[in-house]
Amino acid sequence: MTIIRRIVCAVLIWILMPEIVFCADAKKPNIIVFLVDDMGVMDTSVPFMTDAQGKPKKYPLNEYYRTPNMERLASLGIRFNNFCAMSVCSPTRISIMTGQNAARHHTTNWINPDSNNAGPKGPTDWNWKGLNKNNVTLPALMKADGYRTIHVGKGHFGPRNFEGANPMNIGFDINVGGTSIGQPGSYYGKQNYGNDKNKKASHAVPGLEKYHGSDTFLTEALTLEAKSHVSDAVTADKPFFLYLAHYAVHAPFNSDPRFADHYKTSGKNAQAQAFATLVEGMDKSLGDLLDHLEKLKVSENTLIFFLGDNGSDAPLGHQHAVACAEPLRGKKGSHYEGGMRVPFIAAWAKPNTNNPNQKKLPITAGAIQSQQAAVYDLFPTILTLSGKEIPEGHTIDGKKLDTLLTGNRDTNREEVFLMHYPHSHRTDYFTSYRNGNWKVIYHYFPSEVSENSHYQLFDLGADPFEQKNLATTNPVELKRMMHELIKRMELQKAQYPVEKDTKAPVKLKLPQ
Repeated sequence: MTIIRRIVCAVLIWILMPEIVFCADAKKPNIIVFLVDDMGVMDTSVPFMTDAQGKPKKYPLNEYYRTPNMERLASLGIRFNNFCAMSVCSPTRISIMTGQNAARHHTTNWINPDSNNAGPKGPTDWNWKGLNKNNVTLPALMKADGYRTIHVGKGHFGPRNFEGANPMNIGFDINVGGTSIGQPGSYYGKQNYGNDKNKKASHAVPGLEKYHGSDTFLTEALTLEAKSHVSDAVTADKPFFLYLAHYAVHAPFNSDPRFADHYKTSGKNAQAQAFATLVEGMDKSLGDLLDHLEKLKVSENTLIFFLGDNGSDAPLGHQHAVACAEPLRGKKGSHYEGGMRVPFIAAWAKPNTNNPNQKKLPITAGAIQSQQAAVYDLFPTILTLSGKEIPEGHTIDGKKLDTLLTGNRDTNREEVFLMHYPHSHRTDYFTSYRNGNWKVIYHYFPSEVSENSHYQLFDLGADPFEQKNLATTNPVELKRMMHELIKRMELQKAQYPVEKDTKAPVKLKLPQ
């Protein structure tokens, strides 16, 4: 009877709790975050925008760029067309690491490696120092869960001579190329990636000395290093977390000679052509990595998240507000959708519905998800899949993407996004808040904007390209959205810009 009871119990467990059985029998999934610097939602041949029926719609910029491997990844997985990031780089990168909105973690501007760049009216105590050894971070949690954590490429988590400058201080086992800088001194191996007497050595990319003096383009060198460390992890039978953060497609716009001929007759200026070669080189890196996973026979158990860190900075030579990310308005650093909406693709490197981890996190291949999500959502999604708990006391703003990855709507999910930028860069001192189709932008110093003093209000459902400011004509909706914005700022303990002379915080004002 004892044997029979055990058999019955085992069968019942299998029927009633298959996820436990799968989890117990499966290897931990490998995770790759493939992050591209300054890549907006239009800097690709993959159409992220959709028509009225929700089908992908191509625009002229999609015809200009060549990204066949992004197309390949999109066919394997799901792409989001309302995926948001902070409008400059360091805030997004720290949001990925912590699961928190920039308004909460207080790194609200890009980090200058050598000086506090709060701006003349920026918060005096904003988190310029970035991350440190004591912070709860995604790689540190993954490492504690048995993962080999690999950082390749741009860090920009902290200034020079502070702990965040070295990714190994925040939980990575391996660091190649990551330091305090936000852009490379050069993409050329012949110029030692910036460590050259004719270049600014303070912006040299470290850890790539074996390629110095060669014709190896920076994007290729980082790809070779990523592949090598993935191979080592697989050989050691260790699950890996690879954070491959390319310096591309950030300035300087050094032309990648491997792809220059593709754009010579495009009619674009030299910098725009060089930018397109950076995009194509990044895309080749993605394809090489996918091929490498297949060669190592780990594709079925490897999940890839592909995304940009902020809106486009493509040097297209136009001053018009929509030219860089057309038809979206704005670009990197701005409060418009072109500044904060980024490409996002999630895919198993080789779909197989029988794989236990793919059963746990199914992804609908070829689908487009229009529900809003953001960079801080990666933190809980990755941790849950790996089996690691979020530490008690660590507040996050991210929500799991599980339901959205199936292509379905998540009815329990708030469709809100707060982009807080209390600094001056290309656009001065603003907070932007989205709730569903409605979006409000608050300008802290009305003398510095020309549109409707403090406020801009857009209905993204009727006006997705932000051409009609409704702040004056829809005062009821404006007041509702501003009440929500203020509540969200208080909830996240956001910091405010300050008066230049007194340093007193400049608080948000409700419309009359």
